[in-house]
Amino acid sequence: MRLMGMDLGEKTIGIAISDELGWTAQGLEVIRRTNLTNDFGRLKEIVKEKQVTKIIMGLPRRTDGSYGPETDKVKDFVVKMEKEIPIPVEYWDERFSTVAAERVLLEGDVRRKKRRQVIDMVAACVILQAYLDRS
Repeated sequence: MRLMGMDLGEKTIGIAISDELGWTAQGLEVIRRTNLTNDFGRLKEIVKEKQVTKIIMGLPRRTDGSYGPETDKVKDFVVKMEKEIPIPVEYWDERFSTVAAERVLLEGDVRRKKRRQVIDMVAACVILQAYLDRS
């Protein structure tokens, strides 16, 4: 059973994948968004290649726990994605995932330019690992 964590942004999609036992999350890649056809095409390739059985999608919430317009964008994306990739999707609160990812990258002494390139992948890793730890 492999899970895929996703951090959806306007320009990129961060992707993380679990090990086969579902214990640890590893960053996989950052997809540069172009259009839904290409985005879904790459996601399908990953799902098939890694034999993903479930997607854990980061759901943006405000610090007070309420939902904003970003939440609607993620849910709209998921509705369209589920038509193309028929596997279960579970939402996971992604509050502070980017902050945690930034902290990890800073502690690893990753340069600013490189941080910008991988922050969404690391955030997806944080989201997926939090989900796995909950289980």
